[in-house]
Amino acid sequence: MAERIEDYALIGDGRTAALVSRTGSVDWLCWPRFDAAALFTALLGTRDHGFWEIRPEAAHVETSWAYREGSLVLETRHKTRQGEVLVTDFMPTGDGPHLVRLVKGIHGRVAMRSEMAVRFDYGSAVPWVSHSELGDLRAIAGPHKVVLRTDVDLHGTDRQTTLGEFTIHAGEQRRFVLSYGASHEPDPPPIEPCQMLADTDRAWRDWSKRCAKGTPWDELLQRSLLTLKALIYHPTGGIVAAPTASLPEGLGGERNWDYRFCWLRDSTLTLIALMDGGYIEEARNWLNWLLRAVAGNPEQAHILYGIAGERLLPEIELDWLPGYENSRPVRIGNAAAAQFQLDVYGELFDALYQAHARGLPVSEDGRRVGLALLGHLEKAWRKPDEGIWEVRGGSRHFVHSKVMAWVAFDRALRMHELDESGATHEQAERWRAIRDEIHAEVCEKGFDRDLNSFVQYYGAKALDASLLLIAHTGFLPQHDPRVVGTVDAIGKGLMRDGFILRYETQGSATDGLSGNEGAFLPCTYWYADNLIGLGRREEARALIDRLIGICNDLGLVSEEYDVQAKRLVGNYPQAFTHVALVNTLLSYAHGEGPAEKQGAKSDGAPPAVHRHQAAQRSR
Repeated sequence: MAERIEDYALIGDGRTAALVSRTGSVDWLCWPRFDAAALFTALLGTRDHGFWEIRPEAAHVETSWAYREGSLVLETRHKTRQGEVLVTDFMPTGDGPHLVRLVKGIHGRVAMRSEMAVRFDYGSAVPWVSHSELGDLRAIAGPHKVVLRTDVDLHGTDRQTTLGEFTIHAGEQRRFVLSYGASHEPDPPPIEPCQMLADTDRAWRDWSKRCAKGTPWDELLQRSLLTLKALIYHPTGGIVAAPTASLPEGLGGERNWDYRFCWLRDSTLTLIALMDGGYIEEARNWLNWLLRAVAGNPEQAHILYGIAGERLLPEIELDWLPGYENSRPVRIGNAAAAQFQLDVYGELFDALYQAHARGLPVSEDGRRVGLALLGHLEKAWRKPDEGIWEVRGGSRHFVHSKVMAWVAFDRALRMHELDESGATHEQAERWRAIRDEIHAEVCEKGFDRDLNSFVQYYGAKALDASLLLIAHTGFLPQHDPRVVGTVDAIGKGLMRDGFILRYETQGSATDGLSGNEGAFLPCTYWYADNLIGLGRREEARALIDRLIGICNDLGLVSEEYDVQAKRLVGNYPQAFTHVALVNTLLSYAHGEGPAEKQGAKSDGAPPAVHRHQAAQRSR
């Protein structure tokens, strides 16, 4: 049985990632990319579905772990009555794919055990295992091959695992290097693991030195940005929502989704987190990925894409896997890719605008893509959609979606004011009329006077935490009574034990799914942002402390939190949560909420500051 979600660490190499348990078991690894089939899948099943554990043989072990400072190199210390050992786990950056595990004796002597079961294709394919002419262990099934090189004697077991038993004394070190390659090609060349450790550690430290500082939580801020860096697919700049699939949003339930893809929903907040966190190049690469992904027919824009921009992401269920803590079904791929969501247009335009406001020039491709998408949105904004939460209960006129359609036209107009839109005067005037029409419609149909709050969709009485972004986007000022009323209503109606739900799932037909889910952590950070913007800093600080208190001892956090079981749920670690964490910590440190940065006016017009900037540029 897999460990609790918070009892896993993340290691990665810029192309994929592995989850290593506190007890030393690699229970999740997809090679050679984030979205490839897993060869260690015990996280979603049992040990029969693939794992690799290195741990002491002793019955009583004291274990502690930590990342090296500013690095994604993991160090786990095991203390027994006979001695102490240090296990160092990492994946070399710039070379690979490899997974390196070094075992070093600290004092005394410790009897150790390495046991590995490779199961390709999500635990379904037992490989043919042999030794090469050099004595390396080789496992092959279909197109896949891994090679294990070690200075420990290995032998097979009747459980179809590979076992190595050894005793390590103080000052000694044992090496394990697992490498992946295609079965029809020569074995991956060997590497020098100690040199790779030094190079990898240095690369992570050099990167993390650029992290923004000046918050009460600088160490956690750096760790969240390191986690985001680890979720970037380096060849394309795409950022996966999480490195895992089908970790449940509700234990034992059916809300189990594959998150190893890139969501446009996360675009603006991710870009802001990277740029304000000190990482312009990563933000530029993410923006370029966005533009390449959506290029083409604007009517075919998707809400999520593969890490290289793939559009065909068929969803299947793996019936041989029991799921994490019996949460079925286990889904691979994501059918939400085919949904229609209005909010992605606003996300894309806000990302373009925010990047430009922070110094990144607007490319000609960006202008072309933007004009094409807006031409489509001029008609499409009136349609119902599935909304930010990708509901499977039917399309509706979701208020957040309409607000984000407003954002698309608003940001396009702001860019036009700066002579950066590529639009004609007639196009800009048409955008202005549509923007104003959307604003008036949302305020009329999306606000319930009895609740004194905006609602989930036109005519509904239900609340939705996405409404917390109304002030963030600049649709209305933070102190507008309708925004204040919405924040208060959500705080009363959707808060559970100090955390915010996305919406009320109990008895809801909106999402078309059974069961409940945990509190959605990004939404709780958005609530804290509103408290900051409203000047309620003591409340915001208390909520931030509560939120960071549920990160594990390595600073990692998932998508949701089960307030009854008091544990993390959902895919892990979750980029969207770490993005929200970074942005909220920086907002608190700077003393202003996201809405203040937008400078919205109650009529939905672009802030005067942007018109002033445009005038300055035209001189």
